[in-house]
Amino acid sequence: MKLSKLNIKRINLNDVDENYSAQDILMKLGELYQFESGIYGYGNIWNKLQRNIEDIIIDELDKADCIQVDFPKLQPKKIWDQSNRWDIYTKEGDIMFTLKNNLGEYGLAPTAEECATIFGSNRLSSYKNLPATYYQIGEKFRKEIRARGYLFRPRTFTMMDAYSFDTSAENMHKTFNKMHEVYMRIFERIGINIIPVVSDGGTMGGRVSEEFQAITKLGEDIILYDEKNNVGLNKEVLDFEDKETFIKAFGVSDMANLKEYNSVELGNNFELGTKYSDSMKIYFIDENGENKPYYMGCYGIGLGRIAACILENNVIKNEKGLKGFSIPYSIAPYKVQIIYTDKNKQQAEKLYEYLLDNNINVILDDRENLNLGNRINDVYVLGTPKMIILGNKFDGETFEIEDTKTNEKVATKFESILEYLK
Repeated sequence: MKLSKLNIKRINLNDVDENYSAQDILMKLGELYQFESGIYGYGNIWNKLQRNIEDIIIDELDKADCIQVDFPKLQPKKIWDQSNRWDIYTKEGDIMFTLKNNLGEYGLAPTAEECATIFGSNRLSSYKNLPATYYQIGEKFRKEIRARGYLFRPRTFTMMDAYSFDTSAENMHKTFNKMHEVYMRIFERIGINIIPVVSDGGTMGGRVSEEFQAITKLGEDIILYDEKNNVGLNKEVLDFEDKETFIKAFGVSDMANLKEYNSVELGNNFELGTKYSDSMKIYFIDENGENKPYYMGCYGIGLGRIAACILENNVIKNEKGLKGFSIPYSIAPYKVQIIYTDKNKQQAEKLYEYLLDNNINVILDDRENLNLGNRINDVYVLGTPKMIILGNKFDGETFEIEDTKTNEKVATKFESILEYLK
């Protein structure tokens, strides 16, 4: 990417939101655009970051034999009436965006249990077809009363949601545990220290449920966390009448080991049981030729919220104040940014083409009439994890690669740059 083509705006870091600095930087650059509260347009940097996260999620789900599908975002009221959730989502909870016209009444999908149940039953008519897990990645819509925190709580967002089908409660629980391990691998690869915690099933209908929380001062949730055993619970669980059931289910043995932290929920899993199969009267045929309800689970990961959490947890400050942010190298949209003075333009372009030819995503700052200091500052507002400066001290042979998070520098010859970056 040549930076002149990105058309980023010049910004003043002194005007950036102190609480959500990284996301506000992208807003001021024009890489995020807020059409109204909670509704955003996404630029090049955000899209590529989210796609890298998506690729990791898809890779791990595919390894676990999950099947990628796509359900409609516009869902007819009649399927929500089958599960008796239309009124829950439109009146009691007032969660779903709805529209009504001469064709009928519809909702914009806040979730997809109804669609998944119908879709799955069409393909999983016999016990011989089970177990199976379907997943999709796409946009969801929820009527947040007070959208806040930019992409931490918007009204439209990208989500991975998966739905499992099993023949019994025992097998459902096995799938639930399997998906737990899949999630832990996903978050490890993304680079987030994740904490699985006990939670409430809420409107999803699950009795056994867990959240995948990341500690951050920006989080709205409060968790009680046992660092030694890496287990915890959402503080709200303490208000449940049957709290002991939830706490025991997730291995919290000693409440004294739990400490309180602010956190943000990045994923959640629920054991749904036969709630949807029974309410929608959708069954499979067992080995005795009898109709039996599916035992289901549902699993969600918020891609936008993950991206927001990563950006905000990698904000960089120095003695003068906010400097920018640095995206972890493994998921960064662009791995390195090349900066040069006019006399080194030819060598900078040669390096740029070489890295592109070898599948290294790179930014070349080819803009005119900017000094070296301004160019360096913009590495940090784009979040690029590495930079190479071909400045006045460049000798034509030794290239210095600097890590923007640690400021560590590595000197290398041209022929060794690719090996280092890979």
